[in-house]
Amino acid sequence: MEENLGEVHGPMSPSTVLLIVLALQLFDVLLEKVKKRGSTSSEEAKIRQEIKQLLVEASSLSTPSTFVQSAKLRRAAAAKEKELKKKQMENSNDKKWALYEQALFASKVLFYAGLCWQFWSTPVASVPAHLLQPFGRVLAWRGKDSSTGYYMVGIMPWLVLTSRVSKFLLQRLSKLVPF
Repeated sequence: MEENLGEVHGPMSPSTVLLIVLALQLFDVLLEKVKKRGSTSSEEAKIRQEIKQLLVEASSLSTPSTFVQSAKLRRAAAAKEKELKKKQMENSNDKKWALYEQALFASKVLFYAGLCWQFWSTPVASVPAHLLQPFGRVLAWRGKDSSTGYYMVGIMPWLVLTSRVSKFLLQRLSKLVPF
């Protein structure tokens, strides 16, 4: 009875965990986007337009002789962004969004805790050694499997890895497709 953990296709396979973590991260990003959109006023739109204009002017000054002017414009844009954040904090309905953020955070904590509880004593996946070349011992649950030569990956490193990968994918996706 040889068991290959890299080919687990049950209800909580490593790919399922990745998809659920990706969905939780997506909900987090969408909540932030909706929160930002919900509190727009004409004054905030004006500040956003000023920030865009300052950044466009700063990017047009790309020669070494105009570096100082470009840096001043970027600092002015950063100051405007701080002012915009301050206005957003004043105008936002924090009590309304705080409940949603807390519910999402609680669901993440419960999901991660449940996964840790379920998979604590068993490895989640087995991965060939060449894929984890510099980090094999850090990610390995109980080291290499002597019969296959694969590293056994535990739940904690898998959750860290999937959360980082999902954040990276969502950042790339948000650059391609604005939500």
